[in-house]
Amino acid sequence: METVPCAPSGRTRERRVVFVARLALPLLLLSAVAGVFGINWWLAMAGSAALVGYVWRRQARAAQPGAFAVPRDQESRVLWTAAERTAFDGALAASRRVRGTWPALDGMVDPVLADRSLTRALDELATVLTRRQDLRRLRADLSGVEVSDIPADSPARAAVAEQSERADALWRETGEAANRILRSIDTAARAGESFLRERQVAATARYAERTLARVTGSPAVAESGPELADRTEAVIAAYRDLAS
Repeated sequence: METVPCAPSGRTRERRVVFVARLALPLLLLSAVAGVFGINWWLAMAGSAALVGYVWRRQARAAQPGAFAVPRDQESRVLWTAAERTAFDGALAASRRVRGTWPALDGMVDPVLADRSLTRALDELATVLTRRQDLRRLRADLSGVEVSDIPADSPARAAVAEQSERADALWRETGEAANRILRSIDTAARAGESFLRERQVAATARYAERTLARVTGSPAVAESGPELADRTEAVIAAYRDLAS
């Protein structure tokens, strides 16, 4: 799920005060009229005050910049960098393609087990991307450290260089892990879609063969059209790779 905060309304405090004052005046008049007709004036005033307070609070909140509370539980993954969010969006798009092939693969793929595998792959990808965005910020901080004026044999300079090497190694490791998960999801999507297209082509070929046999009067070949047994095994293998 992607969440984007709304932009502030831009209404200053003075503008909000003017708006609330314009709202309060007719409400005050209505309360007085209600008192004339025998309605408890204090009840009408209380309702008017509550309405004015609600409007004031809503406008005050709308004028403030939006902020999010980051979830603290271990199951949540928050992606805030553009590169990692783009990668996960691509994985979500590929997962929708995978799920779109399941109805037509009935009997070949267990949707329950396949959904568990796909969900687990997406969770692992989110975990890896969360580490990468932390590493991205750390590498930027380390690259910004100025060490030119520090002696070459300084322990501090050696420590920075060592941590930079560790960060770069983890950066490459997480990149390989993320690409591996992305490839597995995309492979499953491509295998299912390719199999469905081949099955549609085979059905078209069989229909054309029967039509031509009826038109020409020649007998139809018993097993016409491309053989899909090998392709079926390829689809199943792609889902097994995703599960592993």
